[in-house]
Amino acid sequence: MTTHSQPHLPVWVALVGSALAGTLVSLQSRINGGLSGELGNAYVTAAVSFGSGLIILCVVILVSRGGRRGLVRLRAEVAGHRLPPWALLGGTFGALFVLSQGLIATVTGLALFTVSIVAGQVFGGLIMDRIGLGPGGRVIPTPTRLIGTGLAIVAVGLSVFAGGTDGLTGSPGGALEWRHLVLIVIPVLVGVGISFQSAVNGLVRAASRSTLTSTFVNFVVGTVILVIAAVISVAAQGWPEAWPTNPVYYIGGAVGTIFIAAAAMLVRTAGVLLLSMSNVAGQLVASTAFEAGLPLAGGVTAGMLAGVAVALVAVIVAALPSRR
Repeated sequence: MTTHSQPHLPVWVALVGSALAGTLVSLQSRINGGLSGELGNAYVTAAVSFGSGLIILCVVILVSRGGRRGLVRLRAEVAGHRLPPWALLGGTFGALFVLSQGLIATVTGLALFTVSIVAGQVFGGLIMDRIGLGPGGRVIPTPTRLIGTGLAIVAVGLSVFAGGTDGLTGSPGGALEWRHLVLIVIPVLVGVGISFQSAVNGLVRAASRSTLTSTFVNFVVGTVILVIAAVISVAAQGWPEAWPTNPVYYIGGAVGTIFIAAAAMLVRTAGVLLLSMSNVAGQLVASTAFEAGLPLAGGVTAGMLAGVAVALVAVIVAALPSRR
């Protein structure tokens, strides 16, 4: 598998960029959760979000010589067995993430949904770096990275269990049941998939030498999956009766294109784990702000605020240099 050089970025720049991209993830979750609530169909919502992003990328790649050359390079890399075909499937997990925004975030609330996604991202990032799936190769976790990962998991526990379960149980102080925990476990697994997506999208970018190309491939794969799911859903439930007129509900795909492109560009500098950690900070802060001002369900709790604080500390600790 071949890789190509790219301009070196300081790690702190990559981390700040990833944190800002994390705020876009929460914005997309809020938009798609709201659209799903309006339409009453999460599958159609996800297809609209990914499909609109793909339309934007089709226009961009048509006018971008570098993007078209990237597709040619990518085809040659796959045909020459220098890039495995499964590396092109990162969009599968992006599709699952967007789908879960409409299916789960509307029930749990954006903040609780985000910390569940975060748990999977942090754990998945550690695994991806350890096995060397990202374009930067194998990264042995340092003590500070391991401590940072542990703190991030503590942050998730605080956010979920320290008074943040009202959206799950449907009543203040309600007891958690197994069916409620499923709504946490599923986003955790999706979060692991997002780390895989970041890693393989980095490989595609390195092979094609184009962030636009890797983002385009991601959206093609995700859109195909979600359109098939939406067609099945519409055949079973019927077409949504009314569509919201507020244009904000339809920019989720555009937001997603920016996030995925940023992740593909920054993963080589920061590594999958640090990328996930800084992304976590942006997601948690933004999701808390959205849940406070424009809640999907539940609202903000003291436990959530404590979790955000611990997550921010986790990012700082994980980024500190350390001997192995």
